[in-house]
Amino acid sequence: MTGKFKAPRGTFDVLPEQSAQRERIHLAAREIFGLAGYRFIMTPAFEETALFERGVGKSTDIVRKEMFTFEDKGGRSLTLRPEGTAPICRAYVEHGMRRLPQPVKLFYAGPFFRHERPQAGRYRQFNQIGAEAIGTDSPLADVEVITLISDLFEELGVPGVELRIGSLGSHEARAGYLEELKSHLRARSGELSDDVRERIEINPLRAFDSDHEGTRAVMTEAPTLLEHLDEEDAAHFEQVKGLLGAASVEYTIDPTLVRGLDYYTRTIFSFVCDRLGAQSEIGGGGRYDGLIEQLGGPATPAVGWAAGIERILLALDEDVTSAGMDLFIAIADPGLTTKAVALASELRHQGLAVEIDLAGRSMKGQFRQADRVGAAHTLILEAGGSASLKNMDTGDQESVDPKHVANLIRP
Repeated sequence: MTGKFKAPRGTFDVLPEQSAQRERIHLAAREIFGLAGYRFIMTPAFEETALFERGVGKSTDIVRKEMFTFEDKGGRSLTLRPEGTAPICRAYVEHGMRRLPQPVKLFYAGPFFRHERPQAGRYRQFNQIGAEAIGTDSPLADVEVITLISDLFEELGVPGVELRIGSLGSHEARAGYLEELKSHLRARSGELSDDVRERIEINPLRAFDSDHEGTRAVMTEAPTLLEHLDEEDAAHFEQVKGLLGAASVEYTIDPTLVRGLDYYTRTIFSFVCDRLGAQSEIGGGGRYDGLIEQLGGPATPAVGWAAGIERILLALDEDVTSAGMDLFIAIADPGLTTKAVALASELRHQGLAVEIDLAGRSMKGQFRQADRVGAAHTLILEAGGSASLKNMDTGDQESVDPKHVANLIRP
């Protein structure tokens, strides 16, 4: 192979000057989630393929078209994780988390992988942040996780965000509705897209998500699940709506709302942003009361969500610069290098951001470097043991004892 290497199509590098935006999201999330008792969890980047086939659903686009699946040297089928909930549920079962006080409240962040067409805010390797409350069927948990993502968007200042909510009911209760929906689709199958027509029997709800013009026309006259909820599911949804009101979270009821994964039950929700165009979802999720049992664990209700980091950044559309350095140490005499290293180490241990010249620059070059790194002050170590401190904003300079510099520059 000749020529320069490039990142694979659908992936990207996060350069140092771009990392401050992501760091701001992660720090805000950790603070918000931590205040509500959610703890960080990490799962592997790849899992057994069967985990997603069974958990996400073989009829979904993710499993049918988008997973990066490969066979390892032991002949096992593995898949780069396309979503975060199934791996967390696997970890919940594998590590006996049901023995912990319930619910177990977790959050995560990291890379995920789907082979889809790259476009603005959507990549084949992308990053998500999410939260899960496992072990309770209370509508309070639904509202708590919704409040977490709402608070995160508010803290970050994401503009034009709208919350849409709906309910899928329980798997058992919606069986009758699905038969009615299938009949509606069969009766007008000639107007449907090929993809929707092929999945009438296995996943008719996905027709609500289609952008095919004929299918959309058919679905405007289709029965909706909210009209067919049983008494228990309807009561759960009413409680969720009431509690959202108590939490001052505004929402719109969307009777056509569905999710792209098979495991969802009852409450589902989507945060959309008007800055993102047709692909407007910035985060979403819902309740998945049967997933853990489906993966071989005990019957365990749960609810959670995920949000795309790249989608959030696209919606924010702003530059966030890294904080500058507190101090740059300029060395007037090479014989002072050892002293500069010792001083820099001491000040860093005191929590100050300090750089020294690593390239043997002239004094003029060192001052330029201090400007480049955004240093608030520059300490000039001079021959004979004297030193002076320069305020890089005002240009004021005074003689100082290096032992006292921390107190002089501390914010």
